[in-house]
Amino acid sequence: MRFGGPSTAAPPPLAVLMRRVARGDQDAFSELYDAVAGPVLGLVRSVLRDPAQSEEVAQEVMVEVWQTATRYESARGSVMSWVLTLAHRRAVDRVRSEQASTARDRKAALLDLTPAFDQTSEQVERRLEREQVRRCLGGLTETQRQSVTLAYYRGLTYREVAELLALPLGTVKTRMRDGLIRLRDCLGVIV
Repeated sequence: MRFGGPSTAAPPPLAVLMRRVARGDQDAFSELYDAVAGPVLGLVRSVLRDPAQSEEVAQEVMVEVWQTATRYESARGSVMSWVLTLAHRRAVDRVRSEQASTARDRKAALLDLTPAFDQTSEQVERRLEREQVRRCLGGLTETQRQSVTLAYYRGLTYREVAELLALPLGTVKTRMRDGLIRLRDCLGVIV
């Protein structure tokens, strides 16, 4: 029989604490926190290396333990294993998130380095392209040129082009196909 003095009873096993935490027992969570917070922080710190981020992730893990305690299944492993698995996953997620953020920042920085739009060179390039298209159109037969021009510059369908030129539909399709092939070859387009 013991009289007075502090109790020297052993703390309850983690599985018992976890069952109580699953029922919303805050005192049990406080005891569980004291038992697992150190190992959680140690594991997270070994993955992240950054003390501030490690503390933040460890805190997130403990909140997750509180919120998801009902999901713990003792048949699948010990409480410590379950908590450390949550911690490891959360730490790895943070590493991946940081890597993705760094990659996005690097990509954005590269995009910022792209030269500004040069309106003058763009106008010159468009003018040269137009001249090349005109020159290539000049190398087509009259029917090919008319068919392609009506279809691409006026937006007419095969049937409308055939009616306008008073030609059979099949002839217009053939002339347009042949004309487009000749244009492609003339413009040097690689298919």
